[in-house]
Amino acid sequence: MRSCRAAVFALLIATVLGCGKKHEPVAQSAPPVVQGATVSAVAAELIPDVQEAVGTVRARSTAVVSSRLAGSVTGVYAKEGDRVGKGKLLVAIEAAESGAASAGAAAGVEEAARALDEAHARKKLADVTFERYGRLISEQAVTRQEFDTRRTEQEVAAQGVARAEARLSQARQGAKAAGAVAGYGQVTSPISGVVVARQTEAGQTVFPGTPLMTVEGDEGFRLEVAAPEGLIGKVRVGDQLGIAVEGAPATGRVSEVVPVVDPASRTFTVKVDVPSRGLRSGSYGKAFFKTGSRQGVAVPASAVVTRGALTSLWVVGAEGTGRLRLVRLGRTLGDRVEVLSGLTAGERIVTAGMERMTDGAKVQ
Repeated sequence: MRSCRAAVFALLIATVLGCGKKHEPVAQSAPPVVQGATVSAVAAELIPDVQEAVGTVRARSTAVVSSRLAGSVTGVYAKEGDRVGKGKLLVAIEAAESGAASAGAAAGVEEAARALDEAHARKKLADVTFERYGRLISEQAVTRQEFDTRRTEQEVAAQGVARAEARLSQARQGAKAAGAVAGYGQVTSPISGVVVARQTEAGQTVFPGTPLMTVEGDEGFRLEVAAPEGLIGKVRVGDQLGIAVEGAPATGRVSEVVPVVDPASRTFTVKVDVPSRGLRSGSYGKAFFKTGSRQGVAVPASAVVTRGALTSLWVVGAEGTGRLRLVRLGRTLGDRVEVLSGLTAGERIVTAGMERMTDGAKVQ
């Protein structure tokens, strides 16, 4: 009983002593101050609605160089990546038949030329004889029959010259054709550009139509996209479009519209001329077709803070306090980016000096 009273008494003393202590207030530190940051107000603006179409970058001019005769490849003088000029020798093909035909045609030209010389000689003789008989007939030294015979010989000689001239012309055309066929053995580049594919090797037997090399021209590149069927009739040659090739935004011009809809994909082809700086044929690209506009907000792309998969902006409140706020971004608009959610018009954001910012800091 005594022990219980002692414990109660001790508890009362401890309670009294505890209540007599004074608690001093904890001093709160002032928020940090950030200087040198640029703050801008966000304004509402008209943002174009666009429809996206994907496609592939291709050279404006591409030449698939093929064999025009049958023969054996004796030399290949270019490889992938080589830059070639127009008329540059690419492949040599040996074809015995075409060579023999060319030689035979050249011999035919020589024979026709000699035949023409003979016809001219006969014509000259016929002319002289006719003149002589013309004098004799006036002196009544020859009969009319003999005079008419010489006149007929003159006319036949003239026709012989005409036939010989026609044969020579025919022989020359045949030699020209045979020479052209023989020249097909020296395959040259029809355009200036870069060799992107080599489909033949020395020693290979080729036939007419066999691909030998593919050359892409230096005239630039175009983006060929499959546009949705709903845009047919709304896209015209000369329209300026926003594009993105290999992730880099740019502007292109519609150079051709193919108004035929693919029944499988329900799309039609639109060709857009694009800047050729650093492009490669076969690259992936996008084109953005304007379909209208709507009210929205956009911020400088440099103001966006990216941490992993999260995108944020430094938003400055009415008290001048900066807070990092998560936002959802939309399309890239040149050097700016659309903000779909997390930010409203009239709010202020930090557009420069983000590296100085800390959460809760006062921005001056």
